[in-house]
Amino acid sequence: MSWLPKSAKARRRLTLVAAIAPVLALAVGLTLWGLRDSISFFYTPSQAAQAHPPAGRSIQLGGMVRMGSVLKHSDGRVEFVVADRTAQDRVTFQGDLPDLFREGQGVVAVGAFRGDGVFEAKQVLAKHDERYMPRELTKQLKAQGEWRGDGSTPDYAKAKPST
Repeated sequence: MSWLPKSAKARRRLTLVAAIAPVLALAVGLTLWGLRDSISFFYTPSQAAQAHPPAGRSIQLGGMVRMGSVLKHSDGRVEFVVADRTAQDRVTFQGDLPDLFREGQGVVAVGAFRGDGVFEAKQVLAKHDERYMPRELTKQLKAQGEWRGDGSTPDYAKAKPST
């Protein structure tokens, strides 16, 4: 007894599906493989500490710029600390910061962690007014119970950075 259908029409359909399925699977696999470097995950500092993204993998790191943590160097490099309620990450950025970048405000840095654990940003995005914050950061802060929709600076952003 054969597992093939008895009807010639059903056998043709089964053969067609059997021929198309591997081609479709290969196309999806190649698309995902080609896009692997374009995918950028969003993390808050506490999520990054739990997930341990590999060094060099492009991610977005969002949180609040800790008060007193911004250090500007003469070569144009800027260092600052991005924090959420439970964790913080040191960020280094070479270039010009957005006009609205300041301590105690929300920020999203696009870049990757280095081997030493410092986040090297390629781009820094600052919120554009007192009430705006990127949607991903808003969701994460709400999930952590830290959302302040009034635009006020959370207490952890006011604390001095630890060295």
